[in-house]
Amino acid sequence: MSLISDGLFVPAAVLALLAWLVPKLLSMVMPEGVRPLLLIAFLSTVILFLLSAGFFVALYLWQGISWAQIAAFGLMANVAFYGKLGLIAGLLWAPIMVLSVANLPRGWVKKVW
Repeated sequence: MSLISDGLFVPAAVLALLAWLVPKLLSMVMPEGVRPLLLIAFLSTVILFLLSAGFFVALYLWQGISWAQIAAFGLMANVAFYGKLGLIAGLLWAPIMVLSVANLPRGWVKKVW
C-alpha cells in the first residue's frame, strides 16, 4: 500500500474530495444567505485544516510510527508540526474549497444571490 502513504496521488485526491465535500455538507444544515455562506467558508477552512493535520498523523501512523514516538515530542511540538503540514496542505485544498463555496448559491431556493 505504498501508493497511499508514499505516493502523492491518493492523499491529494482524498484532500481534494474533502475540500469539495465539507462545504457541501455544511450547506445542507446551514440556511441560505450571504452571512451563512461566509460562515460556511470559515467553518470549512477550520474543519479542512483539522482534517488535513489529522490526515498527516494517520499517514505517519500508517508508515509505522507508533503513538509513543509521536507523543515523545510533546503536545506543542506535535501541534506545531502537524499544524504546519495542515497549512501547507491548504495549498491543495483551499482553491477547491473556495470553488465549492462559490458554487453553493447556485442551489439556493429561498435567497437570491
